[in-house]
Amino acid sequence: MSKRRVTYYYDGDVGAFTYGLGHPMKPHRIRITHDLVSAYGMLQKMQVLRPKRATPESMTAFHTDEYIHFLNRVVPETAEELTFHGTRFLVGEDNPAFEGVFEFCSISAGGSIAAAQSISSGASDIAINWAGGLHHAKKREASGFCYINDIVLGILELLRSYPRVLYIDIDCHHGDGVEEAFYTTDRVMTCSFHKFGEYFPGTGTQEDKGKDRGRNYTINVPLKDGITDEAFRSVFEPVVSKIMDVYRPSAVVLQCGADSLAGDKLGCFNLTMYGHASCVQFLRQFNVPLILLGGGGYTVKNVARTWTYETACALGVENEIDPNLPWNEYFEWFGPRYRLEVPENNMDDLNVKDGSLDRVRYNALQQLSDIPCAPSVGMHDVPRESVGTHLGLETDADKAEDDVMDDLDHRLAQHARYVYRMQEAAASDQSDDDRYDSDVSSQRRPRKRMSILTNRYLDVDTRKNAPPPRRFFKSSAKWDDIHCRMGAVGEQNGARQGSLPVLMESGGRGSPAGDMNMDEDWEDGASV
Repeated sequence: MSKRRVTYYYDGDVGAFTYGLGHPMKPHRIRITHDLVSAYGMLQKMQVLRPKRATPESMTAFHTDEYIHFLNRVVPETAEELTFHGTRFLVGEDNPAFEGVFEFCSISAGGSIAAAQSISSGASDIAINWAGGLHHAKKREASGFCYINDIVLGILELLRSYPRVLYIDIDCHHGDGVEEAFYTTDRVMTCSFHKFGEYFPGTGTQEDKGKDRGRNYTINVPLKDGITDEAFRSVFEPVVSKIMDVYRPSAVVLQCGADSLAGDKLGCFNLTMYGHASCVQFLRQFNVPLILLGGGGYTVKNVARTWTYETACALGVENEIDPNLPWNEYFEWFGPRYRLEVPENNMDDLNVKDGSLDRVRYNALQQLSDIPCAPSVGMHDVPRESVGTHLGLETDADKAEDDVMDDLDHRLAQHARYVYRMQEAAASDQSDDDRYDSDVSSQRRPRKRMSILTNRYLDVDTRKNAPPPRRFFKSSAKWDDIHCRMGAVGEQNGARQGSLPVLMESGGRGSPAGDMNMDEDWEDGASV
């Protein structure tokens, strides 16, 4: 098998975080995977790097400033207050505000962004970030154990250099966050193989095909319980082959969620380690730049086994490694067999019993047949960056210049961006499919949210305790010629003066009465 330049991203601090006692998501599984990869001697066969952690500014390429600011300052003690009693940002019990949540997100997102940059620069053929793959996170809120959507951030980085990117998701849960982000564009095709039914997140039917320019560029393959290796390959390989032939992606991002393995605590598929890894092997043979990301997976020892084997598949040495596990720090965890394997169980494959698999495969292939050719990309403006930054030659002096701005400057700039985007969102037209625009839909009508732990819809009124949106551009702020500053017109005898920062903090509102009037205007849907 031909050799590929593989870059492996790992931050040793990622295994130190915990979602809380009894929570099924265990970041420590990434540390165990790394230790097993090291025990097999694979680190010497690839470039191993510690990625630069993502900054709040880089995260706002997709997420809202308000949400990133929240993650940057929330701690367990303030979570109830900052989430407005669980109605914003962190809804339900799936996503706790654990200690160090923002640092964990910066590690995950930083690895995926670095992997995309490595692929874009031509330094790697395959890039791996097992700390990434958190595909449920939305633009302005966490979902399904995911806080920051590192996949979207990585794809946005790829789009700086590549005209078309293919995203494939083999997690047991539907990749709703990534699909939502690129639902209206043809530059990214999303393809998700997932369990559908009364199952989190409750989305991913084959009727969801994309919208506007993105029509038919969203592929969903909903499956039922108990699918086996053979049945999964019978739908995965023909669908992906058709995509590669029709869409001709410039780069591929594969989310290797391991909760589709047999015996997973939250999954319901019956895939072995070899069946899961066959997706990596199949994509590798197309010789297209490939990024491998982690994702779900809640039986820790099986997750570590599978991602270790898939690392070997990326290197092309899967036939050379011993199925008997070498000694490592977590050797006792893999008993009683101590082998690199995840066997199937005795689940019934409901996909074959009722013949639904053939229908799903036919519908997906038929949708792809409606795409006439690979979409072309015209001249697009690429965000500028200095040559030094592009080459990674940023000096400490350059970084120090960024620190010159004081905290007030940063807060004002952040708030100005937030209110501008809020006004822009309020003025945009809504359609029947506006549920796919998380930046707008949360202001117009509540979106149904399902818990990944219980697979039941949450009965949470997200508007009940949330403060009314601030409207700075429709305010009582006036310029004071005498004092040469902004002031807020008061109700009693003239004006109550205030500084610009104070006005922005209050949303440009000068009095409680003004607050009530503007809140009423907002509820009435008045335009700016």
